[in-house]
Amino acid sequence: QVQLVESGGGLVQVGDSLTLSCAASGRTFSNFFMGWFRQAPGKERDLVAHIRWSGSTTWYANSVKGRFTISGDNAKNTVYLQMNSLKPEDTAVYYCAATGARGTFEYWGQGTQVTVSS
Repeated sequence: QVQLVESGGGLVQVGDSLTLSCAASGRTFSNFFMGWFRQAPGKERDLVAHIRWSGSTTWYANSVKGRFTISGDNAKNTVYLQMNSLKPEDTAVYYCAATGARGTFEYWGQGTQVTVSS
């Protein structure tokens, strides 16, 4: 059974940095994508960034491009989201996700809260 466990959320100030981690277990992830989503109160869950394990191809939403970096450690089956220059609008619950055999994000972590205070 696939398990994704996020950590690293918290309360920070505007302009601060924070790194989220997602530890994955339960299968081999090498041919799949790992992603970070976020959901602010009253809003839809949006994809922030994703990475393909093999080749490390990455994608970012325009709202975080240049500020966030997604990376993976294959040996640890862990994906990271380095977040710099944080803004109040980055406040949300951040979820780690993994694609399944259909190529869609099917597996989800429990979420970790990130709050950026001004």
